[in-house]
Amino acid sequence: MHQWIADYLMAQKAAHDSIPIDAVAQLIGKFRRALEEDRQIFVFGNGGSAANASHFATDLGKGSSDKLGRRFRVVSLNDNVSWMTALGNDYAYEEVFVRQLMNYGRAGDLVMALSVSGDSPNLVKALEWAKQNGLNTVALVGGKRGRLAEIADQTIVINDAHYGRVEDAHMGICHMVCYAFMEKPELGKF
Repeated sequence: MHQWIADYLMAQKAAHDSIPIDAVAQLIGKFRRALEEDRQIFVFGNGGSAANASHFATDLGKGSSDKLGRRFRVVSLNDNVSWMTALGNDYAYEEVFVRQLMNYGRAGDLVMALSVSGDSPNLVKALEWAKQNGLNTVALVGGKRGRLAEIADQTIVINDAHYGRVEDAHMGICHMVCYAFMEKPELGKF
């Protein structure tokens, strides 16, 4: 067991080491611009990525906003279970995010999808709609990249296909975005 844990930690470190610093800095700039322009921010994913999206929206909407004195208008599209189940039941599961974006998304808003595979049909459909309607799109994906990497304006790839390691690295990126504003509140001054 000790060797398995050591090997897991070594692989986890490699996944985190694959986080591209310049791309994360660019991502922080996108969130800064969304804050400056008072844009709506939408985040979403499936499974563990859904939990990461919800966690990220909480940290950005509360922690980062509290430190800045300005409010990020951020929502995780995973957090309205009754709406998601109604959309999934009445249309199709691949409609659960795009139909929410149709209600709320406007040109210039920011959309971030989290996916290890990069090929989840509900995420792909939402990013395609967002792109066609002038929203800024970001995808955090794993080493397989998938269709999301082809669609998004910005893609950050973690060089691993292991769901746990990629999801941990994605959450690391989300925490970097949030803590950039918490620990450098001058980013919120325009």
